[in-house]
Amino acid sequence: MSFRFQNRAEAGRLLADKLQEFAGNPDAIVLGLPRGGVPVAAEVAQRLNLSLDIFLVRKLGAPGQEELAFGAIASGGVCVLNPSVVADLGLGQTEMGNIIAREEEELERREAAFGERAAIDLRGRVVILIDDGLATGASMRAAVMALRQREPKRIVVAVPVAAAQTVEEFAREFGEIVFVEAPRDFSGVGQWYVDFTQTTDEEVRALLAEAKRRSENGGR
Repeated sequence: MSFRFQNRAEAGRLLADKLQEFAGNPDAIVLGLPRGGVPVAAEVAQRLNLSLDIFLVRKLGAPGQEELAFGAIASGGVCVLNPSVVADLGLGQTEMGNIIAREEEELERREAAFGERAAIDLRGRVVILIDDGLATGASMRAAVMALRQREPKRIVVAVPVAAAQTVEEFAREFGEIVFVEAPRDFSGVGQWYVDFTQTTDEEVRALLAEAKRRSENGGR
């Protein structure tokens, strides 16, 4: 292991250097995946002078194979299923319904935790979708699936670190992924951070409040 980020804030600053083409773009917005992706996204948004928000998504994991997503749900009642995965797994309506209901309950809990948020119109916009890292990439895949229903012009997946194999898969599937490090020796996101303390709901709320205050003050 030749390099580790000190924390998510440093990772965000280094990731921002890779995203300079979007600096000050009025059509671009940074969306962080709660919770760990938000401190990274906050640094990117500040350095590029872009709006910051969060995108709440829950992947629908296959029974006994939670990292295998057969679909995703997101805020606003979005539910996207992957028909080929559903068919391969042989999932019935009742089984899928139970999984969806469970994930909807968790999504509602998180929505309540982060406060009532106005729905953002993403149609025609450039969305920079950020997490603190990608191992298998299941949650990020779910987020992209759900975001596509909002009709953005472009979705840019951006992470400080990702497994090399996952980067290759995302490049094939989505055509665009930005990263700082893509090691082949990868057992988990946390190994690439000195401080990988779990981000709390309170920290997410504070970062969003600070970004809103900065936006209202013209980026200062």
